[in-house]
Amino acid sequence: MYNKKNSSQFYNADSLLSIRLFSICLLFGFQIAVAQKKDENIGTEVVNVVKAYSPTISDAFKVKETPVLTDEDNSKKEAIQYSIFSFPVASTFTPAKGKSAAVENATKEKLFSNYATLAAGTYGTINAELFATKTLKNGDYVGAMFRHLSSQGGVKDVVLDNNFSNTSLDATYGGKSNKLSWNGDLGYQRQAYNWYGLEPLFYENLVPTDKDIFLGKINPKQVYQNIYLGGKIALIESAFKEATLKFSHFSDSYASAENRLVIKPAAQFEISDIKLKTNFVFDYLSGSFDNDYYNSTSLKYGSTILGIQPTFNYFKKELSINFGLGIYYNSLPQTEISDVKSKLFIYPNITGSFNVVGDLMIAYAGLEGELKQNSYQDFAQENFFMSPTSAVSPTDQKYDLYVGLKGKLSNTIAYNVRGSFKNEDNKALFKNNSYDPLNTNDSGYAFGNSFGVIYDKVKTLSFFGELKADFTKNFSVGVNGTLNSYAIQDEQEAWNLPAIQLSSFVDYTFNSKWYANAKVFFVGQRKDVVSVPSLADVFPPMYYQEIKTLNSYFDLNAQVGYKHSDRLTFFFKGNNLANQNYQRWVNYPVQGLQVMLGANYKFDF
Repeated sequence: MYNKKNSSQFYNADSLLSIRLFSICLLFGFQIAVAQKKDENIGTEVVNVVKAYSPTISDAFKVKETPVLTDEDNSKKEAIQYSIFSFPVASTFTPAKGKSAAVENATKEKLFSNYATLAAGTYGTINAELFATKTLKNGDYVGAMFRHLSSQGGVKDVVLDNNFSNTSLDATYGGKSNKLSWNGDLGYQRQAYNWYGLEPLFYENLVPTDKDIFLGKINPKQVYQNIYLGGKIALIESAFKEATLKFSHFSDSYASAENRLVIKPAAQFEISDIKLKTNFVFDYLSGSFDNDYYNSTSLKYGSTILGIQPTFNYFKKELSINFGLGIYYNSLPQTEISDVKSKLFIYPNITGSFNVVGDLMIAYAGLEGELKQNSYQDFAQENFFMSPTSAVSPTDQKYDLYVGLKGKLSNTIAYNVRGSFKNEDNKALFKNNSYDPLNTNDSGYAFGNSFGVIYDKVKTLSFFGELKADFTKNFSVGVNGTLNSYAIQDEQEAWNLPAIQLSSFVDYTFNSKWYANAKVFFVGQRKDVVSVPSLADVFPPMYYQEIKTLNSYFDLNAQVGYKHSDRLTFFFKGNNLANQNYQRWVNYPVQGLQVMLGANYKFDF
């Protein structure tokens, strides 16, 4: 009779023997391979492969970890009954209470609400500032600001007075509650300058007596005064968001006068995920000059601009788009130097941005236009040496198309690059006024030493780049630059507009006591005209206009400060450290190396 149990035991023993023989053969082969590897000089052999090797894996017998039992006499498993006897165990372990690690807190600098600054330096320069504010019992606040900067002149090789001063006083009163915030402002500013930019060819060849007579009849002083009143109100929970108002009266020492009132309300509504924001503009301007440049007639100018700028804001994940229009109406008729008429102007107002890689790379673009209100005050602040004889008219900026990329190169370095194309009609350009001995106007600005405003159609192609780095909280640097290319319609050149502008800064804090910063800027060449005497021997001499190229220049300024205490800080300033005798405007050189020593004191009432 065939016995199943004996057959199974035989099969297992035979399999075990086969496995052992296979292991011995494998070990023996491994030893031979190792021995062959140690003999490095075994020669070379060329093997020609006729057929690609295609390995296969044959079936192998494997002993099952859980074999199937087929015996009929297998007994059933018996149920096991068990129980757990538990009893409490006393413990004397008491965990220690957790304690946070000690962190050394940085000393917080005390903040003060008021400060006073006083400094003095070369060229008889004095700089003074005082700011004071006080919170009242009802939560409102009141504040005042006084500023003064003056110099006694001393510009090299200048024969006319060139001192200047700028003094202003501002006061404010405001308050804030849960529903709104508001404030009112009142201010006065006085600025005194001199038209000292006289062409040397006018006097350098004269005999001393004639030179004294010629220079003695020139009174180059000009004084600007501005009185303004303004206010702002903002609502927290309302469709009407805010409104600003400002009225200013600007005048000079030649009986020029200008009034301007600007009101700008803003409202915002939300519909689903779309926001509708609307800005309103009311800009009224009216002014007059006693004489034109040739002293033949008085000049009056003005413009009233009404505008509305509705904008729809659309946001979706990384995409943000603003769709809008700018609708303006200019109420005044055409002037002699302007083609801006009383008509309706409609401009695009579309901007958008897309987060390409989070905040590391953000692409943005826009197409915007507007009707810009120009004013005598704005011109005088840009160029202190303009004559009070130029007609004033708004600029029609048809569109400004730009596209750019901004973001971060790392956690400490940010960048911004942009290209733009701007199309402007009636753009204001500063141009040097001509000199004519036959001119009956003998005012201090009628000797080729002042600037007028002309208007032209200008198209500007610009490229801008900026890089800023905050390596630590104590050290930061930045650099930016702009390249411009101009296309004009009527004028020979884009007068006094530079093709390149660069600037850079460095801020460094050495420790809790010492700090330093430096700024440098570079301006490329500009072009203007000058009056040059004719070579013909005639009396009175004849003059003609000649184009002059102003050299590019750079200016380096630096400051070092020492914090004696939380309240008192001493500082040392240096301007034009390279001692460049450059000209910002034609025939207007600047002061050379300037140094100033001062102190700043902070306090509370």
